[in-house]
Amino acid sequence: MNKKVFQLLVDNTSGVLSRISGLFSRRGYNIESITAGVTADPRYTRITIVASGDDEILDQIEKQVAKLVDVRNIKVLSPEESVYRELCLIKIEVTPDNREGVIAVSNVFRANIVDVSTKSMMIELTGNQSKIEAFLGLLEGYTILELARTGITGLSRGFQDVVWLDN
Repeated sequence: MNKKVFQLLVDNTSGVLSRISGLFSRRGYNIESITAGVTADPRYTRITIVASGDDEILDQIEKQVAKLVDVRNIKVLSPEESVYRELCLIKIEVTPDNREGVIAVSNVFRANIVDVSTKSMMIELTGNQSKIEAFLGLLEGYTILELARTGITGLSRGFQDVVWLDN
């Protein structure tokens, strides 16, 4: 199974995300992660979808999504020519004895402690998937109470691949 990261620029209309995800479910395609947010121009939304399958399925996904009315642009973000990031929030059970260890590991990964209570800490970490996986691996001795990950979002590097949309 291969993975591809698709970046879509779509009209910012109600139901657009539902129509795109519906295409995936109708065709039996798998979405590994999906993120969406308005762009600098509020008329458009940028959606990043990570999908998996063989090369034929991934090519078919790209063609089918490009046919949707709301889709203004679709491109594949290759790892060599793009920057990917993911946000992860992790709530960890802590005691006075192990709190300093969690802080030390968080500092090494440049994670932020965003909430502290007597029995737990919440950590915010942003980075590529391998950084987040490495951080989670170092937390194996701790009890993770809750975990939330956003999925990948990304942009292509440089200026040459910027899409300008006119009315």
